[in-house]
Amino acid sequence: MTQRVIDCLVNVHFGETEVQPQFMTKVRDDYFKGPKSMFDPVDLGELLDEMDSQGVEKAVLMDNLGKPSVTARKFVDARPDRFALAMGGVNLLKPIPSLRELTAIAADLPVVYTVVGPSFWGDGQYPPSDAVYYPLYTKCAEIGLPLCVNTGIPGPPIPGEVQNPIHLDRVCVRFPELKLCMIHGADPWWDIAIRLLIKYSNLRLMTSAWSPKRLPESLIHYMRTRGQNKVIFASDWPVLRQSRVVPEATALDLPPDVLDNYLYNNAQQFFFDREQ
Repeated sequence: MTQRVIDCLVNVHFGETEVQPQFMTKVRDDYFKGPKSMFDPVDLGELLDEMDSQGVEKAVLMDNLGKPSVTARKFVDARPDRFALAMGGVNLLKPIPSLRELTAIAADLPVVYTVVGPSFWGDGQYPPSDAVYYPLYTKCAEIGLPLCVNTGIPGPPIPGEVQNPIHLDRVCVRFPELKLCMIHGADPWWDIAIRLLIKYSNLRLMTSAWSPKRLPESLIHYMRTRGQNKVIFASDWPVLRQSRVVPEATALDLPPDVLDNYLYNNAQQFFFDREQ
């Protein structure tokens, strides 16, 4: 039987940029060792074929307030049963216009979370505990929109210390109503991330951009035991293809119910079931 899967992070917008920034091509070539086709335009039929072959029922497509993804919005419009949106691009330094726009878009389009990458803001000067994020936290909590925050050392050559998950400790204390998810793993701070997951009921971790077979044993043990509802699957497609990471995930040493939670149930409950 094919495993049911929700892929919580898919990048169809890569192909919209005719010439990628140099740091993106370096990340592709030096860090991920990805194919040249990583930044090619995306065909809806081909993506759906890959999803169907791997049991991926829904995928969350990255979008942006400042530079809306034509491809993501076209795919969502064509197949609202298969796609939803994740919205980045909130201006943390001048937040009010961005947050008004985020509120309007979240009411009009199927936005299931918003996202921010601390290393990409202000030359990595603002950790998530900084008050510059507080308007975003308040708005997300107010409208019930989950927020995903990049954690772990980033692939591009930019400062990474601000993405140490310890910076979310104070955030979880100050904003217990906020549904918060660490994304792109937490390397090299996995143990800190796990301690925070144990400590805070409103916190989750997404394994986007991580090959499941390379996840640390400490996280796998946590998923089997205290963290059965805490860890969420995602590919970061096309950085990692679903055809690679779904089979790797199903091969993990996890009980069937825990695997179901990881691949489908945890995402459904955290991102799609808004009443919870």
